[in-house]
Amino acid sequence: MRLLVAALESEVVAFPADLPGFERLITGPGKLQAAVALTRTLDAGSYEEIVVVGTAGCIDPLLQGDVHDVVAALQHDVTDIDGIVGQHVSLPARIGSDGDGVVIATGDHFVDDAEAVLRIRPLGASLVDMETYAYFWVADQLGVPIRVFKAISDRAQDDAHTDWNATVTACSHLLRERIREEYGV
Repeated sequence: MRLLVAALESEVVAFPADLPGFERLITGPGKLQAAVALTRTLDAGSYEEIVVVGTAGCIDPLLQGDVHDVVAALQHDVTDIDGIVGQHVSLPARIGSDGDGVVIATGDHFVDDAEAVLRIRPLGASLVDMETYAYFWVADQLGVPIRVFKAISDRAQDDAHTDWNATVTACSHLLRERIREEYGV
């Protein structure tokens, strides 16, 4: 059995309630809710793989396409004791793999302005969201394989929240098609 994970119900509106071979988990937004919900679910059951679907803001002007494989995550809203942005005091700066795919910058606020994008982009990410670092961390700690698929909902600039509200359903349909292609369900 696989675990289909999304932060928000709106990100899976295009998915059937019962997807063969998958159980569903909606974690809520943000790193803490994501970590707690995923940990509780993995502690209560056994899964061969975690499959995360969701939306992300795009901060790389050269990135094309609608749905991307995310292979690694970093945190854009932490600093270490030396004040280095993206470095945590006790967690790895980057978690995931070096495989083919994109890196996402996770933080506990919705990125929706050009200045924030200019601060985050040098960290090496192409996308931004609020949960993926936590999903990767929990999966790593509990030894469960994870795949992350993110649909671009906005460009993380001014009015990105308005764009997200308008596109989340379309993103869900793109993600549903990708899961159908990848898993045959």
